[in-house]
Amino acid sequence: MIEVMKDFEQKVLSVQSEPLRAKGIKILQLNLGYRCNMACKHCHVDAGPRRTEIMDKEIIDKALHIAKEYSIGTIDLTGGAPELNPDFTYLIQEAKKTNLHTMVRSNLTIFYEKGFEYLPEFYSENDIEVIASLPHYTKDSVDRVRGEQTFHKSIEALRKLHSLGYGNDNDKKQLHLVYNPMGAFLPSSQRELEEQYKRELLSFGVVFNKLYTFANMPIGRFKDFLKRSNNYDTYMEKVIQAFNPNTLDGLMCRYLISVGWDGKLYDCDFNQILGMPLGVDYPDNINNFDYDIISGRRIVTDNHCFACTAGQGST
Repeated sequence: MIEVMKDFEQKVLSVQSEPLRAKGIKILQLNLGYRCNMACKHCHVDAGPRRTEIMDKEIIDKALHIAKEYSIGTIDLTGGAPELNPDFTYLIQEAKKTNLHTMVRSNLTIFYEKGFEYLPEFYSENDIEVIASLPHYTKDSVDRVRGEQTFHKSIEALRKLHSLGYGNDNDKKQLHLVYNPMGAFLPSSQRELEEQYKRELLSFGVVFNKLYTFANMPIGRFKDFLKRSNNYDTYMEKVIQAFNPNTLDGLMCRYLISVGWDGKLYDCDFNQILGMPLGVDYPDNINNFDYDIISGRRIVTDNHCFACTAGQGST
């Protein structure tokens, strides 16, 4: 394990004069709960069918009020499978009334669960930006990480979205895919991977807008995998060595606030899973939200943050 510059904040201070601070709040990210119809091997949330944590309607209404009051133009819905929250459609419809741009991070297979077949049309009707996880463009690779039949279901879901206008030049119907490496290594060039994805998936009739590549976060199930395979130290060494100071300006945590299913406030979804709320000088819950105080807050960091600054970063 590297012995020099292991501490993330120390590394940041070696390339700039102050620790990371927020640069405003452009996105209100809501984790609607940890329940999911899948239990993917690389999931940092440890989401699955048996999880019971769900954001209630009172917190949802508070979040919608905050977004409107402070002109936060985008809400980012995540989980688990955010669609499994019983107030999901209500949230989407209320956001639409106030012209809030809504992003949903979907696993796509949720479209094939009983009672959720309506989702593709619902997304299209409400101009939802869909960010879909697809760890590779080959069947064996996807099914190995996410379970049998996942690739087939994902392809069919993507084709359905395309038939509804997604993936073209329609700014209101954006469809993006997310790539995560399937092991203890870092992603290659985002541009090259996007070209490969578009070329390979076109043969299935799948068209999308952008591919986002992210290094796997060494927390949750992925950390457990790293520990079991004796790869944790090696992986951390890779992400530390790949630290790219040019990623710091665009880090997601500098432009959003993450709201946990229970209303607690975090700098990002990863900090939420690790139980690392905003610093002690800042509000800790959506019920005492203070835009002026937290929009320029000092961001809470730890060594898992190296994964967001490795290579092309998590911008």
